[in-house]
Order: sequence, then structure tokens, then C-alpha cells
Amino acid sequence: MRYLPLTPSDRQQMLAAIGVDSIDALFAEVPKAAQRGGLVDLPLAQGELEVERALSRMAAKNLAAGSAPFFIGAGAYRHHVPAAVDHLIQRGEFLTSYTPYQPELAQGTLQSLFEFQTQVALLTGMEVANASLYDGATACAEAVAMAHRITRRNKAVLSGALHPHYREVCRTYAQFSGLDIAALDPRPAEAETLDIDSDTACVVVQNPDFFGELRDWSALTARCHRAGALLVVVVTEILSLGAVTPPGEMGADIVAAEGQSLGNALNFGGPHVGLFAAREQHVRQMPGRLVGQTADADGRRGWVLTLSTREQHIRREKATSNICTNSGLCALAFTIHLALLGEAGVTRLARLNHAAACSLADRLAGLPGIRLVNKSFFNEFSLRLPVPAAEIVAALAEKGVLAGIPASRFYPDRADLANLLLVAATETVTAEDVDNYERALREALR
Repeated sequence: MRYLPLTPSDRQQMLAAIGVDSIDALFAEVPKAAQRGGLVDLPLAQGELEVERALSRMAAKNLAAGSAPFFIGAGAYRHHVPAAVDHLIQRGEFLTSYTPYQPELAQGTLQSLFEFQTQVALLTGMEVANASLYDGATACAEAVAMAHRITRRNKAVLSGALHPHYREVCRTYAQFSGLDIAALDPRPAEAETLDIDSDTACVVVQNPDFFGELRDWSALTARCHRAGALLVVVVTEILSLGAVTPPGEMGADIVAAEGQSLGNALNFGGPHVGLFAAREQHVRQMPGRLVGQTADADGRRGWVLTLSTREQHIRREKATSNICTNSGLCALAFTIHLALLGEAGVTRLARLNHAAACSLADRLAGLPGIRLVNKSFFNEFSLRLPVPAAEIVAALAEKGVLAGIPASRFYPDRADLANLLLVAATETVTAEDVDNYERALREALR
């Protein structure tokens, strides 16, 4: 993006054209409490070389994921991405393509999205999947909105073990749509009392949950359906579905998931790719787009946008979402990685992740004062430490080990969670990494 400086005269002409006296007048609707007073604490002017040096010094303070034993998860996971994935998505016809507004002209894009939908439906055990959303958190919020449209009810019950970021995104969506969000308190590895009444549109749960616990939600599905509510299952670690029962087999009505684990590196927090699947009976209320397979006049296989219920395509009051893109390149990376693995490869990779986590849990839970909270887990679990987890994370970072995420980072006001540490182990963790972690943790606890 080019930097085009404006002179004071340029600014005055622009302000006069739109009918305001000052730039401050453009922010009149922003509450004073949300406005920043004064300048940001940055140098007023530096040359390009000086800026590069300053930013490099700042970046050097980071301990990057690939440069140290890495055990961080909580919704974003470090997995190996084959070089073939990046090579293929950088082909010009993929890298430069965007939303297929004229879908019949982008058969390659539509075919890749059709394959993506098929993969997501198979992984989740659901009947239909859309052509992706932004990320897992917004997919979760869209699932709540979809349940509201289907049931005509206004309350969504969120499990306490749902990722806190997903909870907040649901609340943000709800405040503009009149939905009532009933979010339960976080309860690591404990059973919850999920109250379902005649006003409940859906219950939202996660599996594995935020604390790593695996659960069978089949009984909850039956409860929801008896009450006329829907069950939404969230999956933040999509690789887990290579080893555990998929939500569809538990009777889930809607599945909202994060697809970052396949084909998409951590990349400083994004972009990610949202996965969304549902029962076919609810397809008309599904957000985003749906690519379908057809045949042309000569009988040749082709692809079309079978369903596109967003506000750019139909009347706004009939639209199911205003999703403006489909994270197409991230969805393609997901599809390529999954195609390279195949069914047997996904299963094997999932088993490697689970084995790595089991080995790590056995080693760490054997240390004095440390207790494994989980009864079951996939590749992430919670440890209760004898001291605040944030202190241990900071101490191990000084020793070159990224030990996990303290629950207090998400729940700073919950004293009962201060000693809880979330730890993840994927196929990238080596035996040496585990040795370093155990040794560093032992020393930090002395």
C-alpha cells in the first residue's frame, strides 16, 4: 500500500467537501472514554533504516514457536505443514483468485471448495458443510445465529468449557441481534448443569473442550431435542477428529470448528479458516455459500454455487450472513494438506499427537505437587500446579521452553484457576523437548 501524504490545504479541502470543520468532528459518535488522548508513545520521525533496526530489536525479544520446545495450544496449534502445501497454493490461479462472484468462470476454485466441503463433512460426521468461514470463533457465533433462525428462540446456553474467545465473539454478535447469551462458569474436567428450557435455541459445547477434556455429548443431544433446542459442537483442534468420535455421530445439529491445524501455520495469529457443517434439513439457514456438483449440456462434470444466501446476492432481510469472503486460500491449504495425508494419514497423525501428549502428561504429572486435571484428553491437557501458572510460564520462557498457557491469561479474576496450566503436545514435539520441559519445570518448582 502506498503512503500518500496530504498537505494541510489538502485536508481542509476534503473536510469542506464533506461538511465538517475538523478531523475530530469525524469521531463525534465515538464515546470519549474510547478515545485516546494525545499521541502514541512513538518517535515522531525516523528514517526507514532506523525503523527497520528498531523493529528488529523488538522482534528479537520474542521466542518464536520454531526456535524452542513448544507446548502452547488453547485454540491454535503448531503442526508440520508439508512444503507441497505452500508450493501448490502459490500457483497463480489459486493465489490471485478471490470470491467467485461469477462462479461459472472459476471452475477450479469451485472444485477445490467442493472438495473442501466434502472433507469437512466427512471429518465432522455431518451431512452438509459450507465453503468455509473466517475462523472458529466467528463460525461459533454464526452457529448460534443459525440456531436462533431455525428455532425462533432467543437464548443460547454456552458451556463453561467453551473457549473464552469464542464466548466473547458470541456475546459481541448477540448484542446486535437481541439474543440472550447464558454463559456458564468455567469448570475444568467437571460435569456441568446445562439448563435447557422452552426459550433455549441451542446449547454450545466444545470437544475436546478448552481445558482439553474429551466428552460424549450423545445424552445432551437427546436432552436438547426433547426440549426443541439444537446442539452446537465446537472443535478447535480439528485433527482430533482423526481419533475421536465426530460430533455428527453424537447427534450434533451444527458443528463449528477451527481448521488452522491442517495446512495453516500459526503465522502470528492468523489468518485461520472456519469450518461449518450442519444437518441437511437446516441447509437453507446455513451461513456463507455452498458449492454443488452438476453437469453441463454436454454431460461434463462441473461446479456451481448451489446456495449463496449472503446479503450481496439476495435481499438483506432474507440473508443468513454477510460473510464477504471465504478464507479461500486458507481453505485450499486445508484441503491440500488433508488430501496429502489421506484417511490413513490423518488417523496416524492423530495417534502421534495423542501419544506425544500422553508421554508428556505422564512425565509432568509425576513431579511433586503437580496434578493432571483431565480424565481424558487428545493432545492437550490441564495441569494444576502448586504455584501460579503464569509465574512458571515466565520462568520456563527464560530457560527457552514455551511451557503452555496459564488459564489466568483468559480468566484473570478467577483465583481458583490461577494455578491451572494448559499444555499441548503435537507431532512436532520431540523426546528432547519433553526432557527439557521436565528438567526446566523441576528446577522452577524448587
